[in-house]
Amino acid sequence: MRELIERQSRRRAAATGGESRIPLDAETVRCVGAQGLTLDAVPQPEQRLQVRNTANLHTGGTIHDVTAELHPVLREAAEKAARVLDIPVTGLDFLVPAVDAAEYVIIEANERPGLANHEPQPTAERFIDLLFPRSRAVTA
Repeated sequence: MRELIERQSRRRAAATGGESRIPLDAETVRCVGAQGLTLDAVPQPEQRLQVRNTANLHTGGTIHDVTAELHPVLREAAEKAARVLDIPVTGLDFLVPAVDAAEYVIIEANERPGLANHEPQPTAERFIDLLFPRSRAVTA
């Protein structure tokens, strides 16, 4: 586990200019331990393990596109919150028990969201379209 975490951490650090690493700390030990393993354990092939309970990239979290699984209530809540805040481009942080469920709490709004973190969604492209609507590609 330790070696896999260190490898993934090196890849992330290289891809983000050193801004994103997976800490090997008490929280990592706790999360791995909650799954019945230690940092010295060898996981089974194809076994998926959660090594951090965080979504923030800077604290070791990861991003997964769940747009296709998103419950319509969550989308509606995000759109309503963005309109109420009157910020043209806003990043909203939700706490949800499941992305396909209607339960949520909005915990944060960011007026400068990380647009590059949402692949494969065309988030940055849509932002450029918002800024320069006349340059939007016309489809035939």
